[in-house]
Amino acid sequence: MLSDITIGQYFPGNSILHRLDPRTKVVLLFFYLVLIFVCRSAISYAMLTALTFVLMLLSKVPMGTMLRSLKPLWWIILFTFVIHLFSTPGEELAQVWIFSLTWEGIVEGFYISLRLVLLILLSSLLTFTTSPIKLTDAMEDLLSPFKRFGVPAHELAMMMTIALRFVPTLIQETDRIMKAQQSRGADFQDGSIAKRLKAFVPVLVPLFLSAFRRADDLAMAMEARCYRGGEGRTQMKALKVTSIDYVAWGFTVLLIAAVIAVR
Repeated sequence: MLSDITIGQYFPGNSILHRLDPRTKVVLLFFYLVLIFVCRSAISYAMLTALTFVLMLLSKVPMGTMLRSLKPLWWIILFTFVIHLFSTPGEELAQVWIFSLTWEGIVEGFYISLRLVLLILLSSLLTFTTSPIKLTDAMEDLLSPFKRFGVPAHELAMMMTIALRFVPTLIQETDRIMKAQQSRGADFQDGSIAKRLKAFVPVLVPLFLSAFRRADDLAMAMEARCYRGGEGRTQMKALKVTSIDYVAWGFTVLLIAAVIAVR
């Protein structure tokens, strides 16, 4: 299951999504996520589903890798579907113990589950097609207007990006520790839930120690390079809006108008 967690991974490439300005990708992702919650009709959901599929193709990221990002959260998606299946009032189709299965519950459960799938896929596309450095620059630039209110834009952007970047590293470290514990006879798959949770205790202690050690090494490396925050710092490659970004913005405006029209 650890190998299926793809949060924070970046796939180098030269696709259309890779060439988009990272600020454009962050802002457009926000609008798309809002649109997902605005949808109320089958046509609008079909439009956003088709858009997500097209973006997945344009990113040139392996389709299996994209879909694998759903695997760790499949039980949440299934649980959400079941909850709406039996809790939405409407035309009763069947009775399961004290719960009523309704047609409205099936529709609502499907739409809510589809929302979760689209949220995960669109969010994964951002990290798959944007390097951590560009993502940091984009977040800093977007937060820069709040500097006048005392918000440390550079530090916040760097913290968020480092946290995101360390997810794959900590996952690899967890996998390494678990394999080492299994070679010593640890069992993480058999037994009751309480027994399996107890078996994870020998994994958590070295994992926390490793995380603190990596954080300390990173802090020492930044201090050795005279890092003193974002004041006066410049970028080696300045962010630049190109014609592709304008096309993306124009398409997004048309999509928003279409979704509102069929909502």
